[in-house]
Amino acid sequence: MGDAHRSTSDRAKDCCDGSDLVFPSPLKPGRPLSDMTLTKILRGVGLADRATVHGFRASFRTWALEQTDTPWAVCKAALAHSLGDSTQQACIRGDAYTKRRKLMDQWAEYLELK
Repeated sequence: MGDAHRSTSDRAKDCCDGSDLVFPSPLKPGRPLSDMTLTKILRGVGLADRATVHGFRASFRTWALEQTDTPWAVCKAALAHSLGDSTQQACIRGDAYTKRRKLMDQWAEYLELK
């Protein structure tokens, strides 16, 4: 079956490196795909003049703010942003994985409707 006929989740599984990363590096296991690699992909598919990596992140954050009741800290964590200053970070022991997973499932549903 061609790649175009495979589900998004099946194609995403091909990228899985065993980490919790959505976009893992194919060259550095456990590390995220770099912004420059994503930019290169945008150039390769002819979208670099209309889209940026930051734009994807900003679109997600705007959607989460306007369309969900997800707490600010969970949205920040979903974007791999640090929360608070070093003192606050020392007190945060969890990763809000279940909440981030729910948010990303909502985002996937939203994108599939578009």
